Amino acid sequence: MHIGVAGNIGAGKTTLITLLSKQYGWEAHFEDVDDNPYLNDFYEDMKRWSFNLQIYFLHSRFKRVVEIRDSKETIIQDRTIYEDAHIFAPNLHAMGLMTTRDFENYKQLFNLMTSLINPPDLLIYLRASVPTLVNRIQKRGREYEATISIDYLARLNERYEAWISGYKSKLLILDVNDRNFVENPADLNFVMDKIGSQLHGLF
Repeated sequence: MHIGVAGNIGAGKTTLITLLSKQYGWEAHFEDVDDNPYLNDFYEDMKRWSFNLQIYFLHSRFKRVVEIRDSKETIIQDRTIYEDAHIFAPNLHAMGLMTTRDFENYKQLFNLMTSLINPPDLLIYLRASVPTLVNRIQKRGREYEATISIDYLARLNERYEAWISGYKSKLLILDVNDRNFVENPADLNFVMDKIGSQLHGLF
């Protein structure tokens, strides 16, 4: 079974996936951040590196989906292939940070890839306000995230909400603004109860 966790930068995807994988014995697949050869360059010069970064993500996420499809394990994945195409790439295009030529090229490749795969059995969307995102990004202190602007996060949030409003497959929305999965066991239990209700019919 394939479970995807979606959400803006700083929403708490990695934290929640780590906890759920331990609780349920699921295999966790995390976003390839540390080994990403474009991420630092992208945050320093978004216009120059936006297309390179998005193609790298598209390739790595498609490869991961194929691996998940062929696995017999229950896998929980940090961010899905759909988020780049519905949130990050169009946002870069709208901001003038990706050319129309590159964006159309990207979309055609995405459409081809996604015609060959299925969406996750369950998508968990972590909904967080911009102040919550900023607070969490500052706390974790990743150097390449230091230049992320509030406007950029707000634009991404708007696109996430638009995408989720039209999402057609099995979906669980969790408001995480007032929840601390690490320090408050009740918050983690609440999430697990919600997930259990969603998954009951999938096993």
